[in-house]
Amino acid sequence: MEFEGVRTDRLGLLLEQFDQAREMAQVRLTGLDDEEFLWEPAPGCWSVRRRGEATTPRAFGPGEWVLDLGAPDIPASEYAEVARQAADGMSVAKIAEDWSVSVERVEEVLAHTGEPEPDDTPVTTIAWRLAHLHLQFAGAWEWTFGERRQDPKQMVDLTPSAALALERFWPTVDRWRESVGTVTEEQLDTVGFSRYPYSNDAEYPYVNVLAAANLEFIHHMAEIALLRDLWRVRAGTSGREQVS
Repeated sequence: MEFEGVRTDRLGLLLEQFDQAREMAQVRLTGLDDEEFLWEPAPGCWSVRRRGEATTPRAFGPGEWVLDLGAPDIPASEYAEVARQAADGMSVAKIAEDWSVSVERVEEVLAHTGEPEPDDTPVTTIAWRLAHLHLQFAGAWEWTFGERRQDPKQMVDLTPSAALALERFWPTVDRWRESVGTVTEEQLDTVGFSRYPYSNDAEYPYVNVLAAANLEFIHHMAEIALLRDLWRVRAGTSGREQVS
């Protein structure tokens, strides 16, 4: 359906939202250099590192450069999801397998009462956030429109070069966007149309998966934009007092 040239159908609304976010993000990333790309604004940051210099236990990537990843756990923001899985009949052992944690950890989460403490998550660099998005969009295309066989963690050749990372990133995003534009109403309602691993995409209609993809893109790009603002002020390029 269109109203004065604007689509009002479900897919149209999601595509318009994504297109606007993509346009804003590309403008916001103009001028990104390698120093800013890899800037670590706090101790213990996760970033893109040489394989031999990675400090996190599960850093991964197919080449010389890898993406930091810590030990598996269930974040506090997912406690409700774990409770839902258990309520739907999933065994504790299967939940533990899905989250790559011990049975004891799942039992601890299920026994938790009251509001969970905020997650103690690391700050991540612009390089990490962009690589994270790149991996997700590459994997989302492969496991929805592709052959559904490649491991998303091995699909992107990571790099410390901001220019090269962006040169590789945008075509991956645009391929996904082009394929999404062909999705039918029936496919939007199909549970399991996306089989992306390391997620619960297969449990939801594809329209929900698309909405989540938009949210992922928007919130990570907003984080990147904020890091760029902090870098600019820190570097004293905004005319304001430099932050030490």
